[in-house]
Amino acid sequence: MALQTDHLAEGMPFNPNKRGEHGFDNGVQPQPGATVEPQSRLPTASTLSEENQTEKTGGVAADGVNWTIESLDRVRVDSAGQVLTTNQGVPIAENQNSLKYGLRGPALLEDFILREKITHFDHERIPERIVHARGSGAHGYFECTEALTDITRAAPFQKVGKVTPVFVRFSTVQGERGSKDTARDVRGFAVKFYTDEGNWDLVGNNMPVFFIQDAMKFPDLVHAVKPEPHHGMPQAASAHDTFWDFVSLMPESTHMLMWAMSDRGIPRSYATMQGFGVHTFRMVNVEGDAVFVKFHWNPVYGTHSLVWDEAVKISGADPDYHRRDLWERIESGAFPEWELGIQVFTEEQAEAFSFDVLDPTKIVPEELVPLRTVGRLVLSRNPDNFFAETEQVAFCAAHIVPGLDFSNDPLLAGRIHSYVDTQISRLGGPNFHEIPINSPVAPVHNNQRDGMHRQAIHRGRVSYEPNSLGGGCPFQAGAMHGFMSVPARIQAKEEQGKVRAKPEKFADHYAQATLFYESQTPVEQAHIAAAFRFELSKVTVPAIRERMVSSLRNASEALAAQVAAGLGMQELPPPMPRALDNPAPPEVTHSVALSLRARPGDRSIKARKVAILVADGIVGQAAKDVHAALFSQGAVPRFVGPHIGSVKTSDGVAIDADASLENEPGFLFDALVLPDGDAGVQALSRDGHTMEFIRDQHRHCKPILVMPASQALMEAAHVPLTLPSGEVDPGIVQGHDLKAFVVAMARHRHHERETDPPLP
Repeated sequence: MALQTDHLAEGMPFNPNKRGEHGFDNGVQPQPGATVEPQSRLPTASTLSEENQTEKTGGVAADGVNWTIESLDRVRVDSAGQVLTTNQGVPIAENQNSLKYGLRGPALLEDFILREKITHFDHERIPERIVHARGSGAHGYFECTEALTDITRAAPFQKVGKVTPVFVRFSTVQGERGSKDTARDVRGFAVKFYTDEGNWDLVGNNMPVFFIQDAMKFPDLVHAVKPEPHHGMPQAASAHDTFWDFVSLMPESTHMLMWAMSDRGIPRSYATMQGFGVHTFRMVNVEGDAVFVKFHWNPVYGTHSLVWDEAVKISGADPDYHRRDLWERIESGAFPEWELGIQVFTEEQAEAFSFDVLDPTKIVPEELVPLRTVGRLVLSRNPDNFFAETEQVAFCAAHIVPGLDFSNDPLLAGRIHSYVDTQISRLGGPNFHEIPINSPVAPVHNNQRDGMHRQAIHRGRVSYEPNSLGGGCPFQAGAMHGFMSVPARIQAKEEQGKVRAKPEKFADHYAQATLFYESQTPVEQAHIAAAFRFELSKVTVPAIRERMVSSLRNASEALAAQVAAGLGMQELPPPMPRALDNPAPPEVTHSVALSLRARPGDRSIKARKVAILVADGIVGQAAKDVHAALFSQGAVPRFVGPHIGSVKTSDGVAIDADASLENEPGFLFDALVLPDGDAGVQALSRDGHTMEFIRDQHRHCKPILVMPASQALMEAAHVPLTLPSGEVDPGIVQGHDLKAFVVAMARHRHHERETDPPLP
């Protein structure tokens, strides 16, 4: 080989192309490079041992071929008939549970399968969030209204009136950054408390349960609900085959599906949706005594939703509907506000429940453990820069402060690892905590150094502990001042041992789904059935539709029958076999608190958007009076006309329309006022947008004030003044009775007039 290599080198004693590198003519007519033909392939090989083959190395490279740019056949993968493996090709015996110490014990760091799966998932998108990409946020404060020193030493709860700064980010789950706000989806509700003992991130959702019970299944869930990989559809929607294929094979998802298909899946605004910590956490007092706790955010303005037809239309007219609403509420001074309620219970109480508090697909009914209101959250300042604050904020489930601790919830265990890992990738390295929006108000002192984007300049030469050269600093805080994990975790009922399995109570997949459905009003139950009907009608595989209906039979025969009829099934499929034959009887079978109708809020009309239709010829003073009365109560009235700008009223009162019937359609408003004045009414009746405006307001069950002359508009729009039953419609106020109109608005919607399908 050495001789052949020498011969090859002798074949090119100099570079014959060097002369051709100069001058204009050579520059436009470059010559081919010089080559020498080797005597064999030996001198061009990387190694003489390339003839030695294995299943991994393969053979000798083909002459003159770069296989990396050949047909994509070289990298196509078909997993049909193959077992599941790690990225190292190791067969995976069990892919449903993380490795725990005992059935109800903590997750173990040695679970390389979980860590590989979660780590890869965390790094699948750069720099957009994999989930919760579409979001909006604001600054505010948390004020303690009840000191909790008896059960926790956590800084925000130490004194009545204590104020802790916060940043809150709301988000959808499925869609990308450019998707719509009003998709039927879970909403993220993440709160960063800047406490004087460090940052605490309460990273939750607007629903108190989740689809899965173990973090091992989180990548599978998100892969199933995201756009299908072969064509990238649908965007921000769960109405497709892969999602329903997955959840129909995961009956533990049934409870969450009830919540997602209910009206809570399409909230009216961020300010009118609840928030939950989802998991069971611990609170720990100064003596080290621990209790379990669940966190609830309850909106002062009530918990309200959209209707599906409205959500679909809004997504086209204003895909930023929720983002805009949050911004405008804060800018106008109608600050969004929530009460923080907690459910506190002991380990002994938890052991006696018919369900397992470590199961994130279960709630603790409020009838079983009442809420204790301990504080309020107010959002009072919009960000100065969306990217620097809302996009760069990094929430991590692992961020807690002294006085709080985790439970052994196996989904929470995975989140503790996953959130930190994904922020490292998304925000460019381990120093994401130094981005201003993420930095705490408490001082930071540790021995972490360097890394990408490091901002801190540390003085001295010590970066380790223990040390003497730095006087022992920074030194550990000790039990009285530092974070301590609860030493006695929730006890396992069986002998401890490393295991991939779930406790038996986790296998009751339907009791709480039934509880949720049976706790809804008839209107809400009808909406759930309609949501399942719509979503499953988009599924192209009949067997998946039937499988889902078979699962629903275990939650509610009535619901399953309605969904099956809506899907054209001639008969119901057999109920899906249950994972647990004899579950413990539930303590609560009907919970009023689970219905949106039980959460009207303070019954004010603050921040409600009201359209007052105007046109040349209306009675201006009457419109002005309505505007002033609504504005005085905190509503956001707007004059909407055939065009923006000046309106010539019949009584000479100056009015400027600040929106048009075209650019702000009726479904963007919470209520409608139809004006007085025959000439103005006639002008409005000649614009087709007016009829659409009125019909959408009526169809979406919103309150309407009909001044005398506008009776003609209602007739022209073919909108009745009464309910389908012939009774008086409480949501339609006739004349100038503003007091009755405000009462009608305080109800938000009047579902008495709703029909399915809608009447023509």
